[in-house]
Amino acid sequence: MNLATELHQRQPDARLDQIIKLAVMAVGGQGGGVLTGWIESLARAQGYAVQATSVAGVAQRTGATIYYIEMAPRHPGAADPVFSLAPASGDVDILIAAEMMEAGRAIIRGFVTPDRTTLIASTHRALAVSEKMTPGDGIADADEVRAAAEIAAHRLIMADMEAAAAGAGSVISASLFGALAGSGALPFDRSAFEDAIRASGKGVEASLRAFAAGIDAAQGGDVVAPAVESVTVPAEITGPAKARHAWAALLARVEAMPAPVAEMALPGLRKVVDFQDVAYGAAYLDRLDIILAQDTDEHAFELTREAAKYIANAMAYDDIIRVADLKTRARRSGRIRDEMGAGAAHLIQVTEFLHPRAEEIVSLLPARLGARIEGSPTWMARIDRLFNKGRRLRSDSLRGFTMLYLVGGLRGWRLRTLRHRQEMAHLQRWLDTAMAHLPDHYGMAVEIIRCRRLIKGYSDTHARGCAKFDRVLTGAALVAHRADGPDWVARLREAGLQDEDGKALDGALQTVRSFA
Repeated sequence: MNLATELHQRQPDARLDQIIKLAVMAVGGQGGGVLTGWIESLARAQGYAVQATSVAGVAQRTGATIYYIEMAPRHPGAADPVFSLAPASGDVDILIAAEMMEAGRAIIRGFVTPDRTTLIASTHRALAVSEKMTPGDGIADADEVRAAAEIAAHRLIMADMEAAAAGAGSVISASLFGALAGSGALPFDRSAFEDAIRASGKGVEASLRAFAAGIDAAQGGDVVAPAVESVTVPAEITGPAKARHAWAALLARVEAMPAPVAEMALPGLRKVVDFQDVAYGAAYLDRLDIILAQDTDEHAFELTREAAKYIANAMAYDDIIRVADLKTRARRSGRIRDEMGAGAAHLIQVTEFLHPRAEEIVSLLPARLGARIEGSPTWMARIDRLFNKGRRLRSDSLRGFTMLYLVGGLRGWRLRTLRHRQEMAHLQRWLDTAMAHLPDHYGMAVEIIRCRRLIKGYSDTHARGCAKFDRVLTGAALVAHRADGPDWVARLREAGLQDEDGKALDGALQTVRSFA
């Protein structure tokens, strides 16, 4: 035993005579309340006075619930201290973040400081609504959060606590509790932490396994990843012989394409065939062949490669039929059960929220009839009053599932609908606009093809994307004659992807109009 260790053992732990302030930031389903209960039970069992409070976050993952705990040792004859109800900036000893971006929020709010705070954070991501709403790639940069945490925290512990818990068959609250024990930030033995879990009496064994994995993660050990069942891929495609032969012919056409194009065309082909059928896949490749015939190896077939991606997205648009089909697929049910952690003995109720607009109802009609009705404000108002109401449908019930299944089975009717005619006309105008720039302005053609990225989603989201797409192409026409035209089109497109309302795009278009 060295001198430093001996002196440490002789001196009383200074933490035993101070108020310890601990905050937990967790979103729904992560067991923040359970974790808080364990910490509270642990402290009381060790003779501490404890107070735990919580401030609920906003629904739909725009913010976490903040659980706040203050604890201090009880002294004989002394009154319990007066505890605060909420954490204060610069006054938190331990901050536990159950998700990477919540660690970032804690740093921004000043809860993590380099003079005192031990930050324990899980590195996995649960995307916030603000990230999902961004038209482009709105996922926040986790590396920036880590870099900020390394500066802001007195001591930093980061690991994938979600994976650690899943590998033990439990939830993240247990692995975070283990990380807290492993950090040594609280003056309690490991056995005291385990006793708190046992005292809860629920899911004890799984929680203890996840607790142990959390300790290992906090102390630099390996995180046990959840076991992934292997998927067996059939050696041969099953189905009618005619369809199998047609599919094989399509694959042969893809294999004959230049390698950079084939790499993107194969997933594109799979997407459009899954959306409709093999004949639709042949139409997809026909469009690609037209573009490939005008492309050259000089540009590494960049135009055709980009077209392979975005034509597939345009042809596999989200309509009512597609949405209903996806909601009734077996793998969706399995995914929901996995996300909820439901076993075979659990019953799950799934409620779909439907809010169809008049445009979506009319889009299912035959093209000519639908066009006439869409051109009549009176009829559109009547249909909107009849259908444009929020409805809840239980897709786990026989009635609800059957309704969705029947709508999803209308793919044979899809090619006759008004929506399909509109989508194909829009697609053709887009391709004609891009190809008109060949052969002299190859870069402009590529950037216009990429503008299809602005259009995605369903209903109002799709309508907003189409509006932005049209505005970007209007701006593209203003700079088509310039050598730096492709750069400006790329800037307009990225501006359109920055926000839902298109304010950044408005500013970019004003800039273009100022010199075009």
